[in-house]
Amino acid sequence: MITVHSPDHVLRAARTELAGGRLVPPFECPERVAFVLDRIAAVGLGAVVTPEAQGLDPVLRVHDAGFVRFLETAWDEWVASGAAGEAIPIIWPARRMSQDRIPRSITGRLGHYALAAETSISQGTWAAARAAADVAVGAADRVLGGERAVFGLCRPPGHHAARDMFGGYCFLNNAAIAAQRLRDRGLSRVAILDVDFHHGNGTQDIFYDRDDVVYLSLHGDPMDAFPYFLGHADEIGVGAGEGFNANFPLPRGTLWPRWSAALAEAIGRARRLGAEVLVISLGVDTFEGDPISFFKLTSDDFLRMGEAIGRAGLPTVFLMEGGYAVAEIGLNAVNVLMGFESV
Repeated sequence: MITVHSPDHVLRAARTELAGGRLVPPFECPERVAFVLDRIAAVGLGAVVTPEAQGLDPVLRVHDAGFVRFLETAWDEWVASGAAGEAIPIIWPARRMSQDRIPRSITGRLGHYALAAETSISQGTWAAARAAADVAVGAADRVLGGERAVFGLCRPPGHHAARDMFGGYCFLNNAAIAAQRLRDRGLSRVAILDVDFHHGNGTQDIFYDRDDVVYLSLHGDPMDAFPYFLGHADEIGVGAGEGFNANFPLPRGTLWPRWSAALAEAIGRARRLGAEVLVISLGVDTFEGDPISFFKLTSDDFLRMGEAIGRAGLPTVFLMEGGYAVAEIGLNAVNVLMGFESV
């Protein structure tokens, strides 16, 4: 299996994350990719290639232009404001506050475009996010060109990034960008299968009123897990999208038998709805040792996950999302790909 990867991911090297009332080194770190690349080489998965630069057109197919411009300029504006640390939002347009006026102040605009406070904007964030989007498009294009499956080793991840919001370590929605690319190049219906521990609120937001992209997510129950305010089972889409969004929230301590039953249901739904290709938001933070999640999948379970996805019999674009047990991320992510290849 070919892996598409950009070395520019290292430009996203934030120093701070707000967690547990403290500023700590981020769980989402450059070392994650190094472990995955080492494992790809160790097992001989296949060639690792760099993507071509795609420009902003694929990004603007799914993201608000004002939001994209904000991401492009936020760091420079933050530095120009005299701030000494990384850019972290401190206020939001909450209930009964104006949401249709975008402040001039960079502090105000951080709150307007952020969905959470844990994710700082640092030097190099925009360049790395752009590179991750190029990886996603490059992986999609190779599947369009006839590959059975391609792995897009995206970093930063993307599935929490909405049309006009960043957070959850995500800035541009790589899976949404890839799915839209597949649609724009002629496929009638694409299914995004999100197996990350956390609900992909951003992906749901982008496609919630559409029937050409099916969104299927297995995740920790949002009553207990980030992002808390989306991801419930009764969120099924609106308008043309009604019936094309399906959430499978699962409880604390979920093991493989229950998780895999939900996976089978999600894959079955994708096939019944006529998906011609799968885009997998491949988070491996469902692992039993992950520090910010609460499922109990083992490394062997990720092999079984890949086998189940492979048996769906659809061309597949794998895109890296979460996984914060850093030492094990390579083993777990590549196990999914090896399981897929074994079918």
